Amino acid sequence: MKRPDVPATANEILNRINEISFNSSLMREMRAIDFVTKLIDLDMGKSLNLKRMYVHAISSDEVMVGLSAASKLNADWAFLTDLRDSGRERAGQWLEQNFERIGKQSSVDIQASYL
Repeated sequence: MKRPDVPATANEILNRINEISFNSSLMREMRAIDFVTKLIDLDMGKSLNLKRMYVHAISSDEVMVGLSAASKLNADWAFLTDLRDSGRERAGQWLEQNFERIGKQSSVDIQASYL
């Protein structure tokens, strides 16, 4: 979602445009969830038969920010297993921190993270 550096070359700019385009659908969905949550919090959800959604996200920004755009095409087995292992480790950490919230409370602040 966020990159620490500003793209400078034409290739970097195109890669960033692709990232932003890819994330735009997620952002649209998160805005919709946030809107419905606000309706529910204002007690308008009952009359509209709205249901609260609990949102969770497992991420590893420190790993993802280190990947280049070319990594999307990397099918090297060692690279893929490193991604898998990193994902499993991060998921384990997330579960330790958030398991009790599942089905009861969101672990993501949509406003802070996506809007």
